[in-house]
Amino acid sequence: MSAFYLFNLQMNRIGLVLALLLPILANAGDWPNWRGPNYDGVSRERLPDDLPEKLPVLWRAQVGIGFSSVSVAGNRVLTMGNRKGTDTIHCLDARTGETIWRHDYPCELDPRYYEGGPSATPTIHEGSVYTLSKKGHVFCLRLANGEVDWQRQLTKDYGFELPEWSFASSPVIDGDLLLLNVGREGTALSRHNGKTLWKPSLQTAGYASFVPFAHRDSTHVLFSAKALLGINAVDGKVTWSHPRPSSRDVNAADPIVIGDRVLVSSSKGTELLEIGKEPNPIWNQRGLRWYFNAGVLVDQHLYSISGTTHRPTQLVCTSLATGEKIWSEDGFGSGALMAARDKLILFDKGTLTIFKANPDKFDLVHRQQIMTGKCWTVPILANGRVYCRNAAGDLACLALRE
Repeated sequence: MSAFYLFNLQMNRIGLVLALLLPILANAGDWPNWRGPNYDGVSRERLPDDLPEKLPVLWRAQVGIGFSSVSVAGNRVLTMGNRKGTDTIHCLDARTGETIWRHDYPCELDPRYYEGGPSATPTIHEGSVYTLSKKGHVFCLRLANGEVDWQRQLTKDYGFELPEWSFASSPVIDGDLLLLNVGREGTALSRHNGKTLWKPSLQTAGYASFVPFAHRDSTHVLFSAKALLGINAVDGKVTWSHPRPSSRDVNAADPIVIGDRVLVSSSKGTELLEIGKEPNPIWNQRGLRWYFNAGVLVDQHLYSISGTTHRPTQLVCTSLATGEKIWSEDGFGSGALMAARDKLILFDKGTLTIFKANPDKFDLVHRQQIMTGKCWTVPILANGRVYCRNAAGDLACLALRE
């Protein structure tokens, strides 16, 4: 066998391996669920240091009224909105914004002191899309074509008590379980067929989503209507509880898990808890208040918008170790942010703001007006594109390079 033949054979094998790996590498920046792959609002992607003066808008789409963010897998973008009493689950092409498929079902807009519409974000997992509506509709759809594999209407099935602003949590997958903040201690369905596996209570739920927290007997932490709870998803048992009452039960911002500690925040302030046999507060900062959008943790510092919709808000940097405010920046509303390694991406009042994760000062990198209207939905970075939306359902996709 000639050396030339062996060389070609080896090159063909390398080419085959690369061909198999490329789809994986290309999708390394997927954002398949609310708060991202690690449920912490932090992307593994790195923003370029040489951003253009104006990021090009690749496309715009109208997806209906609501506050649902986007989930991205490859070139498929999932989000939700409402038009004239009909919820729509949209699957769009990430390259063009064109509709690949959509699924419609009747659901109230339910505007209560705000525009209304879906608040949850779709979850993409192993070729399926899982969604929860404000009124308890749960769908499992095929990512390929939008066909319904199964569906439930939990309020109709069980008579769950709705929170004041109805359900807002996004579905979380744990093995074969689909976890939903429906009922005081949550509800688990089979992700394969929608069968109810446990539902300890029909009382009012909170608005946050389950967050993985493997500690002692806990598998997840849940910010419920009245308390922060440790949950064992196998049987739905509450493993520990820490009271967290808030005005009108608005416990909405997802907790952040840091090892065996949990940071939890609402309009009443923020606590860092060490979870032993019982939750032990490390610090309590009443001046740091997350209303419905959680902050992010980068290099032992928290970056977030602090305040509520009816009080002044600030962009703040807080020390994780002490809870002390390090710096603050005025001029922001009730928008949201995410992290991309050493930079933060914030969307508020229709403006995209990118700044460095710098605990010494507000270190602006980029600012660009994208749209108008109320913008409470967190921006998403996925596969080199940034997605922003407003309450009216205007969705914009921006490229990070010209």
